[in-house]
Amino acid sequence: MITPKSLTAGSKVALVAPAKKILFDEISFAIDYIRERGFIPVYDERLFIEHNQFAGNDDERAAVLQYYLDDYDIDAIMCVRGGYGTVRIIDKLNFDKFLQNPKWIVGYSDVTVLHCKLQSLGVESLHATMPINFPTNTIESLDTLFDALMGKEVTYDYPESPYSIKGETEGIIVGGNISVLYSLLGSDIFPDTKDKILFIEDLDEYLYHIDRMMMAFERAGVLDEIRGLVVGGLTKMHDNAVPFGKTAEEIIQEKVNGKNIPVIFNFPAGHVNDNRAIVLGRNFKM
Repeated sequence: MITPKSLTAGSKVALVAPAKKILFDEISFAIDYIRERGFIPVYDERLFIEHNQFAGNDDERAAVLQYYLDDYDIDAIMCVRGGYGTVRIIDKLNFDKFLQNPKWIVGYSDVTVLHCKLQSLGVESLHATMPINFPTNTIESLDTLFDALMGKEVTYDYPESPYSIKGETEGIIVGGNISVLYSLLGSDIFPDTKDKILFIEDLDEYLYHIDRMMMAFERAGVLDEIRGLVVGGLTKMHDNAVPFGKTAEEIIQEKVNGKNIPVIFNFPAGHVNDNRAIVLGRNFKM
């Protein structure tokens, strides 16, 4: 895997919105914070274009992201928020110039689409918090983001879960948001999960749909070929009037029981305030 170059004082960080629209007031704190960390946030009026729920129409959003992918003066690209829409522009993007000068791409949730594309190109990327979340993030979340960008090793601590399955293994970690991964299943950018560590997290999903998505991974053979499973935040899960009968954790554990792989629950990443950075595409020890 290709590791993008580390950031240093004065490095330029482009801010983009590949999905949902954003207002300046929603990221003003983050812009100042990026400067306080010693980096230069780069953006212009195109960041605040609006088209229904999107930050511009598909062509506009793709054009802005393409501009920064190609710009040799940009050292990292930080997606300001998720939402929905990155999958609508991914096939409009050309990564030829990016591959000549790889840079860190940062984000989570809907940005899973970009992470998966980068996995297919053999480039590491950073699953981490985004500017819209900076005001409520823990210091550990922010520190791991900027430590990873500067090439420092990131370590983790998290509470044990009764749903975890103990064991030791290691492998390249891939993945992201469950719903986005599910939407990419069968496509050319669904990550290669053979002998990999799979990371998953999600927000605002019905329990039956968590089961549906995990069943899809099971039937596609994904859960039979991974070396381990890391489960981050399962935030704001919903149930129907007639209860599904299992929690999200129980649903996921049920699908991997008997696979003889270690499983971590309560990992501090995803739609949680303590959203710590994970370098996707890099070796991860469980």
